[in-house]
This record gives sequence, C-alpha cells and structure tokens, in this order.
Amino acid sequence: MLSYAKVADKPRLLRALTGFDKEAFEKLARSFAEAYEEHLDELDRKREKPRQRRRGGGRKSAIPTIEDKLLFILVYFKIYPLQIVLGLLFGLSQPQANFWIHRLTPILNRALGYEMQLPARRPLDLEQVLSLCPALEGAGFKPALTATERRIRRPKDPDRQKQSYSGKKKCHTVKNVVVVERESGKIKGLSKTVEGKKHDKKAAEEAGFRFPKVASCGKTRDFRAMNPKGWNGFTGPTRNLLEAS
Repeated sequence: MLSYAKVADKPRLLRALTGFDKEAFEKLARSFAEAYEEHLDELDRKREKPRQRRRGGGRKSAIPTIEDKLLFILVYFKIYPLQIVLGLLFGLSQPQANFWIHRLTPILNRALGYEMQLPARRPLDLEQVLSLCPALEGAGFKPALTATERRIRRPKDPDRQKQSYSGKKKCHTVKNVVVVERESGKIKGLSKTVEGKKHDKKAAEEAGFRFPKVASCGKTRDFRAMNPKGWNGFTGPTRNLLEAS
C-alpha cells in the first residue's frame, strides 16, 4: 500500500508521483494540515447535535496521516488514474477513493491558496499577483504569455463535437491561455477553458489579462499583434514557453 513513509526518501519516485520534492511537499503539508483542521471545524459547526466522542475516534483510516492524505490527492491530480486504480494503490475501494477525492480537493485548493500557488483567474487578480512577485523589477523576472492545448475525448453530441473540433490532426481539443514565470515554470495566470479551435490571440483578449507597468513580459508569436494593458515586453519564439516547467 502506498504511503508517504515509503516514498519520502525516494526523491525521483516522490516527484514522479506528486510533482514535488521532499522540501516542497512538507512545506505544503503544513498548510494542508491547517486547511484540513479548518475543514473539520466547519463540519463540527454544521452539526445539528454536538459531537459525542473526540475527533479522530472510531475506525482507523486507510490514509491516516496528513502526509498520506496529501500524497493521495496529489497522486490523483498528477497521474489522474482511474478511481479503482487509485483505491488499489492506497488500500481503498473505488467508492472510498471517490469519497476522499471529493473531500480532499477543496482542502488542497485552500492549502495552495495559503501558499499563493494558485494561478489568478481574473485580470485584476493577475495584476495583483504579479505585483507581489519580489523579483518583478529584476532583469531575471519575465512572465510569458502563451497557450496550452490538450486533446479530449470526441463528444457524442454533434453540436459539442463541432464546437470542440480544432482542425489540427483531426483532434478535438480544449485550451487555456496561461501566464507563466519562465525561470521557475510556475503558472501565475490561467484563463477559463475554451474550445481548441479558438485562436490563441482571441482567447487571450477574452481573458483580458492585465500586467503591472514594470513587468517585462514575453509572448509566443501567436500573440504578436496583441498588447495587453501594461505590456512592456517582447515576442519570443514559437516554441511552447511552458517547456521550462
């Protein structure tokens, strides 16, 4: 059965499973523990009757520690296995895996928010996020505007099928416009998901991203005719700028 104790001292395996090294994982685990306790407090406040036994009583969980719970949900989002496979890895049934996925997902989102690791989803939020970057005025800090497109299963509905058909290699796709910090590979801004056939520039214009005036920003050539508010940058090569991540 998979547990954090088994992978903590195996750096390559831990990164393959979660995308984090040990230091980053344990830093996130502290915020995850705080978010988990807040979640339990909220559940207690919603109880119609007071708790009859102390928190943590009853049958021992198959994923007992905070580190194991964090490992579970990170493995789900990093590898995205079938729930029955995820359950097999952690000694759970498929319904139990489903329960923990839905329980831990909002807690992970809250913990990532504490760590300021979630990308901004609104134009004003992105401007504020970039303004808080300590190296914003340094020569090494260059957020880049690009887009990422990924394949989806061909929809059965004819209207949805037509809407998602991108025309590239007969694929059905969706895409997001992203603002990525090129040195670290961290995503600072993320647009809403749109159909893959929509041009990158149009999707970016609809997202309405705004940049601090001091930011030196790059962009792929699909955005060469676009100058968002606050833009002070250059046009980079056509290669995907997300390669750094």
